[in-house]
Amino acid sequence: MSSQVRLRVLPSTRCLFDEPIQVKVAGLRSRQVVTMRATSKDEKGMVFSSSATYKADDKGEVHLDRDPSVRGSYVGVEAMGLLWSMMADRPHIKFRQLSSLNPHVVKFSVHEEEGEGKMLGEVTNERCLIGDGVCRIPVKEGNIRGALFTPPGEGPFPAVLDLWTFGGGLSEKRASLLASRGFVVLTIALYGHDDMPSHIKVVHLDYFEEAIEFLKKQDKVGSNGVGVISLSKSGDLALSVASYLPGVEATVWINGCCSNTAFPLYYKGSQIHSALMYDRSKTIVTETGALVVKNGIDNPLAEENKGSLIPIERAKGRFLFVASEDDLNWDSKSYMEVLVERLKRYGKDNYESVSYPRAGHYLEPPYGPYCPSCVHGLVGKPVLWGGEPRSHAVAEVHAWTKIQEFFRTHLRCDATQTNAKL
Repeated sequence: MSSQVRLRVLPSTRCLFDEPIQVKVAGLRSRQVVTMRATSKDEKGMVFSSSATYKADDKGEVHLDRDPSVRGSYVGVEAMGLLWSMMADRPHIKFRQLSSLNPHVVKFSVHEEEGEGKMLGEVTNERCLIGDGVCRIPVKEGNIRGALFTPPGEGPFPAVLDLWTFGGGLSEKRASLLASRGFVVLTIALYGHDDMPSHIKVVHLDYFEEAIEFLKKQDKVGSNGVGVISLSKSGDLALSVASYLPGVEATVWINGCCSNTAFPLYYKGSQIHSALMYDRSKTIVTETGALVVKNGIDNPLAEENKGSLIPIERAKGRFLFVASEDDLNWDSKSYMEVLVERLKRYGKDNYESVSYPRAGHYLEPPYGPYCPSCVHGLVGKPVLWGGEPRSHAVAEVHAWTKIQEFFRTHLRCDATQTNAKL
């Protein structure tokens, strides 16, 4: 490495996963062309990487928030481009970061463009999923299996139930980050975690009712009701939770369906919704081997599928519908329009909606690697998720802010909320 070249991550090399950073290089030759690289490993040890070529200014400096990449994983001015453009070294792999205890560690480096690409400098950015002072408690009470995250301070704080449930196991990333922003969050598993069965054939709404009651009893919870956040299959579960169960004040639906999907839904021992299913004969195989499954799901508005439609007009709380317009898992934008039209038909205006052009299915907390394709939990094979990387990254930043604002507006507490800091 060159002792003259300085590569810095500002304002600190340690930050929360959802916080933007500035990456700057100094000590280069005037107008020198260099390659910036980022590498990381996920929880399974899979390597993800990105690179972009820059030309230094007259002072021998490169600022990623000011200077354009001329080629590489992305082009143009993209302050966080090296993060969201990282890809696995083999196809159809999604960045896996489920545990809140392990930070996302990214190594940034700057290299000579010519020759063998000699490394001139490097720095490590530790992107934590849980803020200092946030308390994480594994939950194994009654039927509930999950993890509870509580912000520092006395509270009271608004409460959110995170339904990152499909695909098995427990995902903590979104819950721990929301707790770091001032929410008490319970994230729960539906199957494939702890002593739960590895597979399921039906879903019981009673499980979510038990989770809500548990969450409301927590000492620091100050909101009268709870919020619910979802994604994909759990979107329809969130709609059912809001429609049938009391005490749900704010529901975030992200790229879900307007009908109950995949598994019949039961409540108090009786089936309340049949399941809308995939017709695998309607999927398309691409050259990469990944499937396009968007047109494979049955029509929720067909007469024979009316039993799967969720009566969201029954909900007492507010909705935030978030849809990606290039979702290739299913037609989230159309499903959102069905939901909005249904509420209007019943004279309801308890909703907000937002859609994102050129964004794909997996809208998550921002600055993680974009996922173009991976194995689908229901299909069992790689599928395309849709979206264009830069547009998807922009959508994640906007949606993450909007979700927090929505919850703060509709889950009011008497005392001032505080954010966790690093």
